Amino acid sequence: MKTRRACLAAALLTTAVALTGCGSSGAGSVPDGWGTLRTKGVDVSYPKGYEEQSAAGRGKHNAAAAVRTEGGKKVSVITVQLGFTEANSAEQAAIAAEAGIQMGAKVEGQKDVELAGTDEAKRIDFSFEATGEDGGPAEGTPVEGVILTGLDSADTTFAIRIDAARGSLPDGDLDRIIDSVEVH
Repeated sequence: MKTRRACLAAALLTTAVALTGCGSSGAGSVPDGWGTLRTKGVDVSYPKGYEEQSAAGRGKHNAAAAVRTEGGKKVSVITVQLGFTEANSAEQAAIAAEAGIQMGAKVEGQKDVELAGTDEAKRIDFSFEATGEDGGPAEGTPVEGVILTGLDSADTTFAIRIDAARGSLPDGDLDRIIDSVEVH
């Protein structure tokens, strides 16, 4: 009888440990003091120094946006678009997202990325030179960009785009932005 109880206890403990170690908590990790862009399909957090834009202040295709300025110029922008294309997979969403990157940009690669709340998402890295328009960095300033894309729980596409003038967003902050993403 003791052997049976010991085996049952060991099996339950093993199951509990296995379940605890699997996957993420289902929620993105948000550093203290950061703000969060919340939409019906996805949330993403941003570092101190960014200001969330109102619906009137952001582009009409953006469900949410935050901007960081220095010296009166936008040096980094984080945007969220929902339903930007009809797609049945993260791969199809990534193809559509790449098509939306400005002419002359250099697409540096596409890869799978883990985002809380979805089993399939893509990351697209790219770079371009600023045009000096729309309050952005001076013309010719190198800009690095990342797009995170996939489908939410309603099978609606999402695209989170992070553009930053080179050197204005530390790699650690970019990683924390990506880690903060939660897909609904």
